[in-house]
Amino acid sequence: MSKPLQRGVSGVRTPDSKSKDKSEKEDWDNRRASSDHSPMFPFRLLFADNNSHSKYGINENGFASDPFIVSNPRSRLKLTLLFLKFSLVIIVVLALTGSFWWTMSISASSRGHISHGYRRLQEKLVSDLVDISEFSRGASKFKELESCSEEHGNFVPCFNVSENLALGNSDGNEFDRQCGRELRLDCLVLPPVNYKIPLRWPTGRDVIWIANVKITAEEVLSSGTLTKRMMMLDEEQISFRSASHMFDGIEDYSHQIAEMMGLRNESYFIQAGVQTILDIGCGYGSFGAHLFHSQLLTTCIANYEPSGSQVQLTLERGLPAMIASFTSKQLPYPSLSFDMLHCAWCGIDWDHKDGVLLIEADRLLKPGGYFVWTSPLIKSRNKEDQKRWKFIHDFTENLCWEMLSQQDATVVWKKTSKRSCYSSRKSSSAPPLCSKGYNVESPYYRELQNCIGGTQSSRWIPIEKRERWPSRANLNKNELAVYGLQSDEFAEDSESWRTAVRNYWSLLSPLIFSDHPKRPGEEDPPPPYNMFRNVLDMNAHFGGFNSALLQARKSAWVMNVVPISGLNYLPLIHDRGFIGVLHDWCEAFPTYPRTYDLVHAAGLLSLETSQQHRCTMLDMFIEIDRILRPEGWVIIRDTVPLIESARVLITQLKWEARVIEIESDNDQKLLISQKPFYKKQAN
Repeated sequence: MSKPLQRGVSGVRTPDSKSKDKSEKEDWDNRRASSDHSPMFPFRLLFADNNSHSKYGINENGFASDPFIVSNPRSRLKLTLLFLKFSLVIIVVLALTGSFWWTMSISASSRGHISHGYRRLQEKLVSDLVDISEFSRGASKFKELESCSEEHGNFVPCFNVSENLALGNSDGNEFDRQCGRELRLDCLVLPPVNYKIPLRWPTGRDVIWIANVKITAEEVLSSGTLTKRMMMLDEEQISFRSASHMFDGIEDYSHQIAEMMGLRNESYFIQAGVQTILDIGCGYGSFGAHLFHSQLLTTCIANYEPSGSQVQLTLERGLPAMIASFTSKQLPYPSLSFDMLHCAWCGIDWDHKDGVLLIEADRLLKPGGYFVWTSPLIKSRNKEDQKRWKFIHDFTENLCWEMLSQQDATVVWKKTSKRSCYSSRKSSSAPPLCSKGYNVESPYYRELQNCIGGTQSSRWIPIEKRERWPSRANLNKNELAVYGLQSDEFAEDSESWRTAVRNYWSLLSPLIFSDHPKRPGEEDPPPPYNMFRNVLDMNAHFGGFNSALLQARKSAWVMNVVPISGLNYLPLIHDRGFIGVLHDWCEAFPTYPRTYDLVHAAGLLSLETSQQHRCTMLDMFIEIDRILRPEGWVIIRDTVPLIESARVLITQLKWEARVIEIESDNDQKLLISQKPFYKKQAN
């Protein structure tokens, strides 16, 4: 009888089957061990013969197959992935090996540069952290800031006429600027109740909202000056345009001045070398507004006035102006800055203080520049007035001014272009020349000097020999050498600002369009042409921002500010035919609240933090808020940590951060923010 076959029936195992299984298992273990050590093991598994009889597949007894068997598709997929992972490990090892050998091949000098750069980054980080710590004290104080009272609506720190009178200052000195820490604002200035956003240029030049300025109808109607008489009032607006003959008076007056200079009309001023004009006691800016059509840049200066301010109304019209007093201190402009000084019924007593005010006027005039004076004193028949006029006439001769013409109440003088004139003076009473050590380039509100300055300056270039506008904005090699600059350095700066302005406008234009698809004044050109008019550059450097705006044909003028804490390139700015002023940003700027559409600050925070911390970033930002119009814009470019500090402060100021952009080419960050329209909170 044949022995039955044992097929491993479930639950039944005979002794023979156990012995057989054991022997088969040992045989399998030996085979697998030998296969595992074979170098072709992975490849053999991938290309195994599915039809071959092997104990590695599903056996005929039905037991579970070994996990390394690839006779089914799922197992083959797993092994394929395993192979790919194995290949990836090989590639990574090779890459790391190559990187190691490349690193070892770097020269010792290169490693030194890397180490030096790393140390600089560490030092910069420590410096920035110190700055942020300093500013955080200012930010914490801001938590208690509130809106200023209504009486501060037109407040200008550093100018307090009543207090100066109480201190015994008189004879014009009551208008002097007196700054101190206690005069800083620690609150936000609110606009008047009925304040409206100014009409955009050029409409705003001729029509302003009466609620935006502090002036009464009586102040307008009682005024005796030409420009003030030309104002017309209605319920909400002051209009400076009219069909009356009074407006023809400005044009006739300008023609008269040109003819007295030997020119056909005022459009020939540029051909005579005149581009920048300082208008002293400017009324409300109508002389400068008229000359603007001839591309002349006229800056208005006048005393601080609590009401009916000439400066405030001029700025509201979109014309350059600032508070400045021609009394006991030098104006914050370098010597040889302006091509013409104009004084029509300006109220300056030029014969007072032994002629020192005329000496200051001479300091400001470029060689060959013009001084235009209109006053009833000139044609007065009063003996005292005639005596005063004779003193002025003789004194200007001692200043080497030539009187070109006198017509009615107007006189035009021309400053000499020749230095030799001063040595040929015969009068023993003539004012002396200043010494060589006299610094004429940084006159930051110093006492008036009784000597003639600028005669030994390397900037002594007659206006007739300078390039005509607009070529004048691009200084030649010899003019740049005066400031220790090379032509390529100047060209590189100019190109960088052209790029920056294009970037600014590409970012701002969509915001302006979205916020104000239709601006007041239907005849206005659409944005972005008229998005800004009054621009303040807080750290002007060479005036590159100003130049780039003009080249981009933006209808804006720029007040270029050179901080006293940095290098003084203000003379260069004036030589380019721009306007600017020295200023200490730890003090209030000499202007009224709400007078600028755009405030620009590139590198200012880094500059100020590199100095002794006389003030915080909070102090500067409160001042920016004071002078910025509602819905005005702020552009700040600086290091990343300082921009982050600024972001904290503008949040506290309720400004809106509209654009934040990192400039990868110079490791700086750009912040564009907008001031809100503050409203008085209801009680």
